[in-house]
Amino acid sequence: MITGLFGIAQPKPDTTFLKNLLKSHPELFSHILNHRTHNEVQILYTQINRDKNNVPHFTSYSYRLNANHYFYPASTVKLPTAIFALEKLNELNIPGLDTKTVMKTDSSFAGETKMIEDTSSATGLPSVENYIKKILLVSDNYAYNRLYEFVGRAEINEKLKKYNLNDTRIIGRLAIGDGGEAARHTNAIDFYKGDKLVYHQSAQYDAKDYPMHLENMIQGKGYLDSHDKLVMQPFSFVEKNVYTIEDQQMVLKRLLFPETFSKDQQYNLKPDDYKFIYHYMSMFPTENKKPTYNAPEYYPAYCKFLFYGADSLATIDPNIRIFNKVGDSYGYNIDNAYIVDFKNKVEFILTAVVQSNDDEIYNDNIYEYKTVTHPFMKNLGQVIYKYELQRKKKYLPDLSKFKFTY
Repeated sequence: MITGLFGIAQPKPDTTFLKNLLKSHPELFSHILNHRTHNEVQILYTQINRDKNNVPHFTSYSYRLNANHYFYPASTVKLPTAIFALEKLNELNIPGLDTKTVMKTDSSFAGETKMIEDTSSATGLPSVENYIKKILLVSDNYAYNRLYEFVGRAEINEKLKKYNLNDTRIIGRLAIGDGGEAARHTNAIDFYKGDKLVYHQSAQYDAKDYPMHLENMIQGKGYLDSHDKLVMQPFSFVEKNVYTIEDQQMVLKRLLFPETFSKDQQYNLKPDDYKFIYHYMSMFPTENKKPTYNAPEYYPAYCKFLFYGADSLATIDPNIRIFNKVGDSYGYNIDNAYIVDFKNKVEFILTAVVQSNDDEIYNDNIYEYKTVTHPFMKNLGQVIYKYELQRKKKYLPDLSKFKFTY
């Protein structure tokens, strides 16, 4: 269900507009439209219309949106986890404990690792602030894992329910083969101001299960195991994270437009928390000084799929900023984005997933990102943007809230 002003349920999104828009550009989208699975595409596009008081009102359009049809959410789960980490600091409300406090992580269970230094930060020490920067700038996996451990699996999933994100579960870390019993355990963490311990969090264990029975959780015909051995059996996503397109957009909408939700459905964030997230969500990685991200591995349009694809040579439009979180794994590309053109007073929310894995083998790193999924994302974002450029509005938006100096 799409939520409007003050969390009031709105009608389900229109399902014909996007279908017709894709069909009107066969040169861009025929592969997707004609593919036997439509490349697992799901799209949710939300128009924003401001009233005379600049209050946003939303109208949504969807294509193949289906919360019961599984896709692997990859790094998109990092955004709610980062938000919940900031909430936890605010709820603990301990003097000296904030985003900049040094955060030293122990290893409390088999396979876990310590983190007592962070050379990417200005201080050389880890903190919630630097972890969130790394997540928002380049989607750093290990930064997410540390925040997953800080918030804790049980609390993450309690918060998801609190915010009515009922089609989502976050039950594991990324890029370390997390799962089963290991995913239930999280490390002990100590926070320091200088040499003074200001907060100790003991190792945690989450005994709860979060079963979800969705279609498409068993995929393909084979996979490479942890020893790079080919196993000719379908690949299972049954014990992996779940984060639907509708829930992703709701997380973003609640973050960007808290005033459109009732007080009990707004995040427990301070004004500076919101500004901090907006700033680093919309920053290009090469604009940041610490952590430092340089070409060729990183480039200005890095992690901005829904307008630039993965084009390292893309010309950046100086008037456009993209507040987003992407995911990229198992042949899936996902992007959850609020796209703003300050010059032309354009704003819209676009969330989409697409997959290509023609050989149906998982973990072999042979996916059609360059030829199928990245071009699709780029073309989709730009087609919607061009439509928005000519869409008439009664009141132009005041977008100053989202304008930052980088």
